[in-house]
Formats: sequence, C-alpha cells, structure tokens
Amino acid sequence: MMTLRGLMERFPDEEDCKKFLLGRRWPKAVLCPRCGSGEHVYALQTRPWHWECAGKKCRTGNAYRFSIISGTVFENTKYPLKVWFEVLWQMLNSKKDVSAKQIQRQIGSGSYQTAWYMCHRLRAAMEDPGFRKLMGIVEIDETYIGGKAKNRHGGMHGRGRAGRSKGRGPIGKIPVVGAIARKGNVVCQMIASADGHTLRDFVRQTVSSKVELIATDEHSGYAGLNRMGYRHESVSHAEGEYVRGEVHTANLDSFWALLKRGIIGTYHNISAKYLPLYLAEFQFRHNNRKNPDIFGAAIAGC
Repeated sequence: MMTLRGLMERFPDEEDCKKFLLGRRWPKAVLCPRCGSGEHVYALQTRPWHWECAGKKCRTGNAYRFSIISGTVFENTKYPLKVWFEVLWQMLNSKKDVSAKQIQRQIGSGSYQTAWYMCHRLRAAMEDPGFRKLMGIVEIDETYIGGKAKNRHGGMHGRGRAGRSKGRGPIGKIPVVGAIARKGNVVCQMIASADGHTLRDFVRQTVSSKVELIATDEHSGYAGLNRMGYRHESVSHAEGEYVRGEVHTANLDSFWALLKRGIIGTYHNISAKYLPLYLAEFQFRHNNRKNPDIFGAAIAGC
C-alpha cells in the first residue's frame, strides 16, 4: 500500500486521477454506463474525458453522453477526484477506520454531512461483486453490534456468550453473522435474528459444499450442518472450551474485536440502516490486506 506522500506524488492533479480511474474502470475499452456496451462508444474531441454512445438502447433522439465519473460514486459532487482519492486512502489505511469528523478536517469541508456522505459512498463501492464461496477450514460465528450496557442480558460485557436468550440477540443490539476461511477471506452480514434457519441459510450462501471443516461454537442454530453434507464440529464456550485441535473460532473472534473497536472507538454507535456499509468496508480491508494494489481495487469498484 502506498504512503500518503506516494499518493500525493502519484496523483498531483486531476488529469493523473482521471487516467488512473480510466485504467481501473475500463481496463480494455470504454463501456457505456447505460447499456454496458462499447461497440458504439466514441470520444468527444471537444470535451476531454467525455464520450457518447450511439447504440440503439441509448439513442433517444441524440446519442447518450457520459464522462469518466458518470455512474460512479464520484458523480454529482463538487469535490475533485484528487480529494476523493485522499479520503479513500485514509479509509483504507486506517485499521480501525476513520471518522467523518476527521475527513471533514482533512478536506476542509464546512459540512460534516458532506464528509459523512463521501465516506458512505466509498463504503458502498467496497461491496464484493465477485464473491466466491469459502473453502478449506471455515469458522462461522455470530455477534451483536450496538446497544447500551444496561440492556445486555445477565450483565453481559463484550460478546458475552451468556447473554444469549433462546437463540435471540441481546435487547437493543443488531445481530451479525460471519464466516472466515483460515488465512483467507471473511464474509459478514447483518441478519434479522440468529435463529437456526437464518444461520443455516447463511452457510449455504457463503460456504462451498466441498469445505474441509466448519468450526463453530455450541449455538443450537448450527445444529444440522452435518445433515446438510458439511463436516461440522463445535467447541463449547459455555464450558470453557475454546480450542480443540483445528476446531475454534479464534480468527473470526479477532475480526469481530477489530470491528467493534472501530465502531466503539471511532463511531460510538451505528444504526441498522448503515451497518451493512461499515461491514462492507471492514470486510474489504480484511480481504485485501495482502493486495499490493488495494487502492486500485477499491477505485475499480467505485
């Protein structure tokens, strides 16, 4: 990952930013954002970084005209790409994330809402469209985000396994389920409740049927995974068992801890409406932690 100085040197002006965006967005040929075709796309000689599509689907009298930022998260904003790139760099380089307040100070925005809006747009671009089901040894676990301490069952602190009540999350908290392949990618999503049907459906969507092992805790919602054709083993946290050979959820616990430190330390509280965006951001950073071109990968998704 490039340093901040490296970022400034590589993208000193808008032209360099647009060249980089062009290469990541359309590595082979410029495609029309409306119809997705490049067959009838022509560059406008009088307007740099603008094209028109004369395809049948785009013709409504005149050809459809678009720019380098049409259909991206950068569209319809007053800030230049250079500022967007700086904000994205900050988000990708902060392990626990960066607050909109910090971004506001960085870009000199007079409005907190503007900085907040930019961050959310970039988070939305970090969702993985090319998801592949997890293989190898996969850990699956659920956690709960938000809520006040006084609402936690049984004086629960942190994740607090004792805080569960018949498979439902603590009062006022948002349930989230996740799966992580050992030394691989993580997938997490907000769920309505941590019941058996929801958890087993999540496993079907995210884990390959050829997985070596699924490791979970003793939650009853994971019962039946063996009957579904998966090799499933669990540890009993309630009985003080956290590791039994290859069976543990330590890697996912570490991811949850990082996620919660980011939320508590940076945002303090997150609503259910926007939680999926934060999950996408933390997931993207984890899954691209070894990618030397993580910045380029993020730009390509914008």
